[in-house]
Amino acid sequence: MRSPSEFRTGKPGFYPDQAVYAEFACAEFGLVFRDLDGGSGLLFSVASRDREIHFGAGRCSWYPQNNATASTLVSDKYFASRILRDAGVPALGGEYFFLHDRHRAHRPAGHERSDAIDYFGKLGGAAFVKPLTGSRGDFAQVLHNEAALSRYLDDVMKYYDAVLIQPIVEGIEYRVFLLDDDALYCARKYPPSITGDGARSIRELLDAHNDALRARGLSPAALPATDPSLDAVPAKGERREIPGRMNLSAGGTMVLAPAPSEKAVTLARQAARALGLRVAAVDMFVDVGGKPETIEIIEVNSNPAIRLLEDSDRGDLILKIWHHTFSATGLL
Repeated sequence: MRSPSEFRTGKPGFYPDQAVYAEFACAEFGLVFRDLDGGSGLLFSVASRDREIHFGAGRCSWYPQNNATASTLVSDKYFASRILRDAGVPALGGEYFFLHDRHRAHRPAGHERSDAIDYFGKLGGAAFVKPLTGSRGDFAQVLHNEAALSRYLDDVMKYYDAVLIQPIVEGIEYRVFLLDDDALYCARKYPPSITGDGARSIRELLDAHNDALRARGLSPAALPATDPSLDAVPAKGERREIPGRMNLSAGGTMVLAPAPSEKAVTLARQAARALGLRVAAVDMFVDVGGKPETIEIIEVNSNPAIRLLEDSDRGDLILKIWHHTFSATGLL
């Protein structure tokens, strides 16, 4: 079997991972892959003898076996959490707040920016905040005082219409990837980090890290500007974690790992069923508050990236995912 990396050779840096994997899978399953956008990989089709399906990058879904209603509901983190809780699945919850006055006539009271300040106070002046429909960890961060929240809302309103404010929860973060009821793999998530070079300070290394995030269209890691410890120069090779979001796109890492418990897999299945998803990546905290049996669903992804599998040399799992997609759409 050939590897996905063979199909990445010669592609531009922005070429979508899933376009690489689709071409890889087509070669394995005898289907025809056609790039429809001048070699960008942003729009392509996959065809059998009598059927053709189109795929697109950006906000387009790579998983047509997830219906549009389910995918759209899941993209709203508040709606998804309410559905999970209604189904008896433990989820972090939180409240949503709009950052603009437009469409105000179409929503209930209690969800404006001033209400966000009040809710933040009820949480003790500290919370985890993220865009209501964001992805890739953009603007997902912990805030510790009202002034920080106000600055955050000023920044995020340039790009998003609403935010979700949640209590701060500590635990070990895992992802369970499901195809229907099959838990295809599990991964443990770790925060981003910087590595010392013996010359630059922590602040300078973080600035470089944040410049790379901005170049990919993501918000920078929040830094306490006056913290003197940031001026220390770590030794060459010394690693320092950046707490907060753990998304791969934001510099975090994932490592394939056994499921933390059968309960975790069971809850992941229940979450996917409740939301009506056939393909789902369920992110969760386990050992919440140091209690081994306490699990909280963070969020569920209906359009998850799978770069981890290429990096882990698991092309076989990439093929299983695309076989599921091709079978669901009648290509196989």
